Amino acid sequence: MNPALLIRLRPTTPWRIGPDTGARDQASAILHSDALYSAVCLAFEQLGLLEEWLGATAKPFGEPAVRFSSCFPWQRGFLYAPPPARLWPPVEGPTPRVRWKGATLLPTSVIAGLLRGETPTEDQWTVDGHSGCLIPLNSRSASGPFRLLRRSSAAVDRVTGGLAEPHLTTCVQFAPASGLWCAAQFSNPSTYAVWAPKLQAAFRLLADSGLGGLRSRGFGRSRTPDFQAGELTHLLFGGDAAPAAKNAWWLLSLYSPADGDAVDWSSGDYRLVERAGRTGAYRSPGREKLHSRMVAEGSVLAGDALRGAVRNVAPEGSPHPIYRAGYALAISIPWPVNA
Repeated sequence: MNPALLIRLRPTTPWRIGPDTGARDQASAILHSDALYSAVCLAFEQLGLLEEWLGATAKPFGEPAVRFSSCFPWQRGFLYAPPPARLWPPVEGPTPRVRWKGATLLPTSVIAGLLRGETPTEDQWTVDGHSGCLIPLNSRSASGPFRLLRRSSAAVDRVTGGLAEPHLTTCVQFAPASGLWCAAQFSNPSTYAVWAPKLQAAFRLLADSGLGGLRSRGFGRSRTPDFQAGELTHLLFGGDAAPAAKNAWWLLSLYSPADGDAVDWSSGDYRLVERAGRTGAYRSPGREKLHSRMVAEGSVLAGDALRGAVRNVAPEGSPHPIYRAGYALAISIPWPVNA
């Protein structure tokens, strides 16, 4: 089994995570894996390790040294993630106490039960309407791991000193003992020994400098991250579940298919998202990247092991390539052959 590193970020300020639509009055609590990879690249650029990092991960062929999941919420002892497509929501009874379909993020312990064919009981769980998370009914906290808040802003004209039209920006405010988690999976124990300490340094830098948007206003900051090493399924499920079948893959990252990936697109259950964004490199900041479509987190793809690809999405005239990582971080799960 390939070694992995579970990283918990503990926010101290609101975060601005733009939605797929890019709308200022909307926000997401999921930081996609391609945005996380870009942030790590910027951190390694500041640490003087960018060329070495790109040589190990931005490979048109061969196995990347490290692949990332997206960042998802956590709260106390629960890691949240989008459930495997088509396994959620469960069938509701004639008079349901819990509207299961209102939950879009589930604790990994509940997902482990779904993979075993179990259904969560209505007397143990409830849906937090603010975050869309399934939370314990007897939780010490009455709310989920985050809420969406709106902050007002207005630009100042540096020539006249007048105020521009005020605008509202939606941000993510995390509850106490809550934050975001992600996983980094390494290609083998040797790459773990080389890159795990460097990745920890990069995430400590990102915790200080911020992740997401509005970093110049102090958004996206975190306390020192927590790191936990182990095998990926054990880190997520503990001893509760060990997916047995290997005919389908549950995505925890965005995925851009590589030319050699053998995916059975007629099976499984998947959703596409369009990714854009702007460059953050110090040599050419603020330019719009090329758009691309990727398979979303929570999708289930049938076929052989997924590799994924990294794409150069640098705008025309860029002095250097800018990469969008589409490597798949996926877990094999049981899946009907005829699904």
